[in-house]
Amino acid sequence: MVTVTWHGHACVSLTLPSGYTIVFDPHDGGSLGLKPPSVKGDLILVTHTHFDHNAVEVVKKDKSRVLIEFAGESRLDDVYVKGLLTYHDKAQGRRRGRNYVYVVRAGGFSVAHLGDLGHIPSQDVLNELRGVDLLMPPVGGTFTIDAAEAWEIVSQVKPVNVMPIHYWVKGLNLPLAPVDDFLKHVKGYEVARLDSNSFKLEDFKGKIIIPAPPS
Repeated sequence: MVTVTWHGHACVSLTLPSGYTIVFDPHDGGSLGLKPPSVKGDLILVTHTHFDHNAVEVVKKDKSRVLIEFAGESRLDDVYVKGLLTYHDKAQGRRRGRNYVYVVRAGGFSVAHLGDLGHIPSQDVLNELRGVDLLMPPVGGTFTIDAAEAWEIVSQVKPVNVMPIHYWVKGLNLPLAPVDDFLKHVKGYEVARLDSNSFKLEDFKGKIIIPAPPS
């Protein structure tokens, strides 16, 4: 059993049955007009070092392990992590730099966090994403792929479930599009709008999961 919690923007945590917690792309809350994440991570994964994704100190514990812009494979505390080099733009990073997609296997599930992906990735990267239990793509555009591009990736890699991230919510002070722009493209998945910002991954199959914003 893996509990997935959305902390707003691109910050997501995975909590394993043991209580071990993995945190992706923490923000500090205030810089974005949001609440800070209410989680502490045993393993913290940062896709790139822009301010809205790298607030490690907000979610760090005394013995947290931290991977920042990690490429390659690693096994940490029974968690398998694969970092894949991509870019924050369509110019191979010349505008906004590099971005590292993470594929994580833990607790019997595979999840992929795409960070601030700014382009349709290479076939090699797409192959690594194929069939994951949960794909987390940015969908808000402006600084990343837009809704149509996010759906193109989903269509190619066919994940079991999708949880969009990095889109506009009330209070956010970045000029991103709302998640409904992405939902207009959805075919073949049922949209599940939740009343909570947390869910058990095992409870979903074939869903576009829209957690409630953190309260």
